[in-house]
Amino acid sequence: MAASKIVILGGGESGVGAALLAKAKGFDVFLSDKGVLTESYRHTLQTAGIAFEEQQHTEERILDAAEVIKSPGIPGTVPLVQKLRAQGTPVISEIEFAARYTRAKLIGITGSNGKTTTTLLTYHLLKTAGLSVGLAGNVGDSFAAQVIDDQFDYFALELSSFQLDDMYETHLDVMVLLNITPDHLDRYGYSFQNYVDSKFRILQQARPADDFIYFAESQPIVAELLKRTVGAHALPISLDTTVSEGGYLANGQLHATNRDAEFIISQAETTLRGPHNAINMLAAVLAAQSVGVSNEAIAHGLKTFENAAHRLEPAGTLNRVQFINDSKATNVDSVFYALSSMDSPVIWIAGGLDKGNDYDQIDALVRQKVKKLICLGVDNHKLVDYFASTVPGVVETQSVQEAVTMGLESAAPGDVVLLSPACASFDLFKNYQDRGDQFKAAVKKLMHED
Repeated sequence: MAASKIVILGGGESGVGAALLAKAKGFDVFLSDKGVLTESYRHTLQTAGIAFEEQQHTEERILDAAEVIKSPGIPGTVPLVQKLRAQGTPVISEIEFAARYTRAKLIGITGSNGKTTTTLLTYHLLKTAGLSVGLAGNVGDSFAAQVIDDQFDYFALELSSFQLDDMYETHLDVMVLLNITPDHLDRYGYSFQNYVDSKFRILQQARPADDFIYFAESQPIVAELLKRTVGAHALPISLDTTVSEGGYLANGQLHATNRDAEFIISQAETTLRGPHNAINMLAAVLAAQSVGVSNEAIAHGLKTFENAAHRLEPAGTLNRVQFINDSKATNVDSVFYALSSMDSPVIWIAGGLDKGNDYDQIDALVRQKVKKLICLGVDNHKLVDYFASTVPGVVETQSVQEAVTMGLESAAPGDVVLLSPACASFDLFKNYQDRGDQFKAAVKKLMHED
């Protein structure tokens, strides 16, 4: 009997990893990418003997599949995906496919903000404790590629709403739901409810023995759903009140209790600052407690963790003006957390591709902390219109070097120039990493000129 045919749509990290796993499991594999594959991915596919095409989708080959694994970057609304679903062909994510082939316990982490930091920290806490743990999902190497050898006992998985949309049977042993605030609404028919429903898919295979860690003070629409959600052992995180089981912040101390495990540490002893990072750390600690990590190992992990680039990352200091790269802040809620963490007057660099932003939630913070707004984008009218009467100075540019120079010229000693865009980067940059790297390079250039 011929092997079942699996088609992979998208030839990035997740797609190529899924192709390799499918090949290893004996499937007839075909990968199709409408764009151009990188040289390294092309070489990987050729070496593995996997058939592929680029710069096109040959519909008859794709529609012939028994199952399709879709890149999270491809919306479910594109005609080809609609055709597949109309004819009853299952369309799943790389996570869904790979989860079938691992014996590892899975820790899944989602939320509008903080999921990368929380995933990296959870991975770090388990690794520091000596556990055999992999890192995958929206961060790290392909989950599917790592499952080929299946050598890990645990995986920390960062899960975007796009990945969750194509997950159905994946069972997560620990589920983490951080804050949910409007984001990616352009992918969800500009409906916040649709986006919230997507995030709540993390619970679809929950069992009573599993742990569900969640931020309790999200928006009302989320709180309402949480009241009705059952199926796992619930561990709330609060910044407002104490909880008998779960996590909370009080008097600068992080408290985490999961069943019989209790852990307390001063946030000042850790490497992360701000209320948003208190949520992230409590989530990671509760997840580590779920798999039996000791208090000693957790404390050591919190004190040695180094966050990923582009998240409130120091980019240099010039004339006692500090530059901070928060390019990963691609939505308004991320900017809220960034501004909340600032103790000095801020020259704020923002702008890019708007995803349906509502600036009301940061209006008071901007009035309180921002002395100048530098709009870095092709179309800045929404930012300019909203903040023209709020911020003493609003200027526009399409040059990151000019934005950094303007920031320095506008700052007094002790001020902060903060790149925290609230928008996607694709109008002027390849991605948020490219935007952050160009910002850091521009700061470095200024420092060398000084």
